[in-house]
Amino acid sequence: MNRRGFFRTSAAAAGASLLAGGATTATAASRTPAILGAYSAEDHRRRLQNIGLCERAIRKCMRKHLVTSYLPAQCCYNLGEYPCRKPWDPDDYDEQELDRLREHGIQVIQVFDDWNDSLRLFGGDKYTPLNPSGFRRFVDMVHRRGMKLLPYVSTGFLQETDPDYRPEWTRAGDVLKSSYWNMARCQPASPGWRAFLLSRILRIMDEWGADGIYDDCGYVHNARRLAANKPFTPARDEAQAFEETADYDGALTDLLALIHAEVKRRGGIFKVHISGPEQPRTGGLQVYDYLWVGEGGNNADKLREATKNHAPYVVPCLDLSRAKLAGEDELYLHAIPYLQFPMLSAGRPFTGERATIPGVSYPPEERCFYTRRCREIWKHYQANPNPPHCYSWWDSFPGRPETRPTHARWLKHYLAMTEEGTWAWLEIGDSDLFAQPPPKDVVASAFANREFHLVLANYGQSAVEVTTRDAYAPVAEAGAARKQWTLPARSLRILRRSAA
Repeated sequence: MNRRGFFRTSAAAAGASLLAGGATTATAASRTPAILGAYSAEDHRRRLQNIGLCERAIRKCMRKHLVTSYLPAQCCYNLGEYPCRKPWDPDDYDEQELDRLREHGIQVIQVFDDWNDSLRLFGGDKYTPLNPSGFRRFVDMVHRRGMKLLPYVSTGFLQETDPDYRPEWTRAGDVLKSSYWNMARCQPASPGWRAFLLSRILRIMDEWGADGIYDDCGYVHNARRLAANKPFTPARDEAQAFEETADYDGALTDLLALIHAEVKRRGGIFKVHISGPEQPRTGGLQVYDYLWVGEGGNNADKLREATKNHAPYVVPCLDLSRAKLAGEDELYLHAIPYLQFPMLSAGRPFTGERATIPGVSYPPEERCFYTRRCREIWKHYQANPNPPHCYSWWDSFPGRPETRPTHARWLKHYLAMTEEGTWAWLEIGDSDLFAQPPPKDVVASAFANREFHLVLANYGQSAVEVTTRDAYAPVAEAGAARKQWTLPARSLRILRRSAA
């Protein structure tokens, strides 16, 4: 049975159950959140006491948030090269890699544009798998391990050479050209584009078994166009229904909200990327579950400052094709205090061969960073086919052997402090949690549930001392609870409050 049939059958069964006066035990249990089904009275007591402590002690913070339905352990999985000479075909390598990722703690697998046939090289298109039978097998591999799968789509981009493309969907000259991409930005206010796009996006869930979608919006904010003094003439097929201002992208908001609603109706996840560190300008309307940021970012401090107050949940992915890390812990220093957790890259090794495929048109290396980088990686991979690998073109290359151990170590601590029902106070200002206010370069955030965690991040270039009012134990090392903490330059500590 395909997913569309499953939804119809499930809806009918649910209606019959309600008419009969109730639900089965299995159905009721599956709908009971873990926090309600597993917490004892003592668990609830501890949670409420810790929340009360923060409510009384914290008078000012940047943002306060209740953690629900949060899956921070996300991985971008490289299925294989695309464009390619032969389609990828999942096998024992992928079985073993997915086993490693499950043991690592990964909850969500995201596949990028290599999952589909966007250039129509093998008879498919941008909304169907490059290898249909292989993709179904991969979906089953992911699901057997209890993980969720999000394939790539775009609510804006479509190749100008695609036979389904219609120029009237696009404003004149609004095209992204890079490597093998020659993608028109189709307008969210185009009725024709919407009619073409939406049914194909939903089919990815209904017919291919995906658990949601990742949307690379392919959109330029109104604010960016106005700042550049480059207003576009409306596309021929564009119905201007919404007010479009520097602070509000009306048509985009409407389109994303519709997709979000359809994905949630199917019990799925909607993950969105706009550009760089940007978030959709929606006037406060929730239109995504996760926001991926970091494309093109070469400075971790700037990315942190630009995204720290974005609406949750933010998935940072610093562009390591441009940025250099001072150490493996740096990614977590900039993310964890702000209820963010970095994406892991994994899957098949990224070889870069996709920039060398006969018959595919590429811009010259001197004019295209992507083409140049992919060919550098391909040259390196041919000479060094053994690990450590890189797994995407925005990953660091050569690969870093400590990437996975470091990600797993911080993930273990992060999952413990962000379990369902946690209240988070981010970037605390005035509070009674400290004997005296922390130094100016130190950011503190609190996470209260059955346990009370305090996160301390020193973004300065010198070591500092912090004194807490209560005693805490460090979660990453053995040691007695204490109140005095030395934070080296550019360092992060997660502390757990000792029981009263």
